[in-house]
Amino acid sequence: MNADRSDKRLRVGVVGVGYLGKFHAEKYARMPEVELVGVADIDARRAEEVARQLGTRAFSDHRRLLGKVDAVSVVVPTPEHFTVSMDFLNHDVDVLIEKPITTSLAQADELIRVSDERGLIVQIGHLERYNPAVIALRDYIRQPMFIESHRLSIFKPRCTDVSVVLDLMIHDIDIILNFVKSEVREIRAAGVPVISGQVDIANARLEFECGCVANVTASRISLKNQRKIRLFQKDAYISVDFASRQITVIHRNAEKKGGLIPGMEVEQLSFTESDVLEDELAAFVRNVRGRRAPRVSARVGRDALGVALDIMRQINAAARECLI
Repeated sequence: MNADRSDKRLRVGVVGVGYLGKFHAEKYARMPEVELVGVADIDARRAEEVARQLGTRAFSDHRRLLGKVDAVSVVVPTPEHFTVSMDFLNHDVDVLIEKPITTSLAQADELIRVSDERGLIVQIGHLERYNPAVIALRDYIRQPMFIESHRLSIFKPRCTDVSVVLDLMIHDIDIILNFVKSEVREIRAAGVPVISGQVDIANARLEFECGCVANVTASRISLKNQRKIRLFQKDAYISVDFASRQITVIHRNAEKKGGLIPGMEVEQLSFTESDVLEDELAAFVRNVRGRRAPRVSARVGRDALGVALDIMRQINAAARECLI
């Protein structure tokens, strides 16, 4: 079990320094309470390049970081999350795993079991939890009964190792599960591959035991980026546009006369853009040093993965029926 490390610099490594992993390494390198011990990547030249830029060591095998680090970011392709993370957990290293946690619930359960037994921290990289808009919504969300979200992205070839459900939609699944706090009763989903060999656009309708319904759409073949979510609850409607950094809250006010909707008050809020990845990594460092449970734990990541996999099962089943 890891001891309290609040009195010394935290030794951190990054495994996988592609597009996103490089950002992890850069941000750790700037943290005064962190020593970036090294970066690892199967592309040795890539590892050397990033290490040279950040003044750290490069490794072509992540296992060479074992015994040298207290904590690590795992930013490898999703199918490798389980194997790489287990290597570190089995050597008492705390782990931040980029979303999704793994490719199967069995793998997620094994990560949870091992980390619990060893008293280790596993944090999942659902970085939208650190988005100022999502944080601000905590003050307004009570019991949403209808939610609609759209997450559309310009196509990026680097993101096609998994479906758009595990790549993009899982962000909104996690946000919705956090707000609704009820078991999913039924899922209806549809999706198709358009450019890649994986599903590139998908829609899912989630019905919860509490009666809430969420309609979730994700696409990575859009001509523009769009991230919006709308929530309806008793006496209020809340809309968030992540691109324009605007929140609109329309809530009941019996004293409000006239206006666009009589008896309803319109409140416009704006939030400043922040470096959510830096905030997420700083939280991971604090959690490791203080031995605190993360906001997005392995169990939280497992819950989001479970819904995402159910959505994919429905999509795949529908695709098989079309071939009959």
